[in-house]
Amino acid sequence: VQLQASGGGLVQAGGSLRLSCVASGRTLSILQMAWFRQAPGKEREFVASITWSGGYSSYLDAVKGRFTISRDNARNTAYLQMNSLKPEDTAVYYCASRRQGRSDYGSWGQGTLVTVSS
Repeated sequence: VQLQASGGGLVQAGGSLRLSCVASGRTLSILQMAWFRQAPGKEREFVASITWSGGYSSYLDAVKGRFTISRDNARNTAYLQMNSLKPEDTAVYYCASRRQGRSDYGSWGQGTLVTVSS
């Protein structure tokens, strides 16, 4: 599976952005998709995930109520709607997918930079 992330940019605090992640290749094998982020000088952290079939989602506590993950199976695309952005949300955001039968996220997109100014 190949993943292509897009939608990052510069936004003021309180603003919104929507990230997209388009999957190609063996998309029928996708069980779950997720977004991670890595801020400068920090380790990569989980942000949100969604199951590909049932739409079950989970979130990092710090983004609950502000971010929404969704998917469009027909377009093989996952989205991350980010509202009420804060400067601490500034990071490179990566999408990832997990295949059926695997416990790890084996495919990763190239990352898209989100910068939130105060």
